[in-house]
Amino acid sequence: MADSTQLLSQDNSAKSGSTQPPDQKHLPSLDSRIERFIGDFGWAQFLQAVLVSIAWIFDGQQTFISVFTDARPTWHCTDQLGDESSSSCDAVSDICRLPRNSWAWDWPAHTSIISEWSLECAASIVTGLPASSFFMGCLVGGLVLATLADSSLGRKNMLFLTCLTMSLSSLLTVFSINIWIYSALRFVCGFFRSTIGTCSLVLATEIVGKRWRGQVGVMGFFCFTIGFLSLPAVAYMNIGLSWRYLYLYTSIPGIIYSVLVRLFVHESPRWLFVRGREEEAMATLKSIANNSNLTWSFSGLSLFEQETGNDNIFSSMKILLEKRWALRRLSAIMVMGFGMGMVYYGMPLGLGDLAFNLYLSVTFNALSELPSSLVTFFLVGKLNRKSSIIVFTSLSGVCCIMCGLKGEEWRRLQIGVELVSFFSACTATNILFIFTIELFPTLVRNSAMSMVRQALVLGGVFSPMLVAVGRGDGFSPYMVFGLVIGCCGLFAICLPETRGRALCDTMEEEERNEKATCNGVGDV
Repeated sequence: MADSTQLLSQDNSAKSGSTQPPDQKHLPSLDSRIERFIGDFGWAQFLQAVLVSIAWIFDGQQTFISVFTDARPTWHCTDQLGDESSSSCDAVSDICRLPRNSWAWDWPAHTSIISEWSLECAASIVTGLPASSFFMGCLVGGLVLATLADSSLGRKNMLFLTCLTMSLSSLLTVFSINIWIYSALRFVCGFFRSTIGTCSLVLATEIVGKRWRGQVGVMGFFCFTIGFLSLPAVAYMNIGLSWRYLYLYTSIPGIIYSVLVRLFVHESPRWLFVRGREEEAMATLKSIANNSNLTWSFSGLSLFEQETGNDNIFSSMKILLEKRWALRRLSAIMVMGFGMGMVYYGMPLGLGDLAFNLYLSVTFNALSELPSSLVTFFLVGKLNRKSSIIVFTSLSGVCCIMCGLKGEEWRRLQIGVELVSFFSACTATNILFIFTIELFPTLVRNSAMSMVRQALVLGGVFSPMLVAVGRGDGFSPYMVFGLVIGCCGLFAICLPETRGRALCDTMEEEERNEKATCNGVGDV
């Protein structure tokens, strides 16, 4: 059967008396050919998506592990100095104002880095250094590694290498002897962790058709929630034991998983096609797709002008920044990501300051990600990206500000409004990731996703310091979190709506969609 789109294009060219170049004929895109070949969602695609999404579990564990390892332990007064001194001790809430022998930790000193290394009276910049070092490592790693998955390494190899090195650096953290070495290893861990979620999300969504793209993307969010939720369980079983065991329990499974990725995960067929590796792409599609008519589906692929670019690791970033429309989109989503990152990473770090049990607080926050993922999973096909982000960021901002209000009546409501705020921030972040995938073509998609995640992490860099300062002088970081996420969410107004739109693979294809949308024609 002839391709009607090609025939129509040829007929129009004949009538106009001119010959258009291939990229102007509006031939079937790579996306439409892959969609036609992949068919319905099958077991092979499901298993690949699940295996790739599991990486988010280890991502979530390393992101929030410092909530327990770096926690300030509870303490009690001793009666070694007599009843009078003991009464004086009970009236003081700051242990730095008490003699060292008048109080003691409730648990052994090795349960937290604060008690093991006697950091209870250290400056907030010192106690917040490990967490900030981790997020700073994420920021630097994202900038350095962002384009490797789009250029030379590909999605699969990048996922394997970053997950393996993150887990190995986490394992080495067990041998830290002071906060400086500990902070340096947390920086290394964050550096390699920076692109794990990005590679996992992009790879999972590129092996399925657009009908299941949103649902498959949400699988990663579920796995991240599982990783987050596993931490209070592991930490509770580890009560009284060294904080080093938490790193041991989370790093070894990550190393084993990395080997499984290397052996069983397939590379993205879209990336292989865009890089000109057609034989490998077709072999991958044969192994994961339901349609066996591969030769027919891709017989005209040579007519599709591929943009392989060059092999420079920053080539995709250069392509991304050269286009005004792409730069405008990237700037807007990075601003939104920064605001969401301050809340998403900052609120769990500040749970110790709420009048509520730390283990239950972390558990409730992790559980709130489940309904967030469910909302995204079931409604992603119906939710407009722009309006949803504005609504959820505004709700999160208002609840954040309510968390910072003083007074006994507000303290009773703190955990409730904190959970609503965190749920809203999680949902907005989930939608932002799906939105980013739809805004950028295959050639630069992973780089764009990496930049968005770096914006999230940049918000996380400031969060530990704000939380640490708030512990010392009563300053509430929640007020800042609320104002920032509420204002940043409004930048969604600057972006085009992408719900129900097909994925583009080249910058030219995306530009045609951009021009058609601006002219009121719709997607090409």
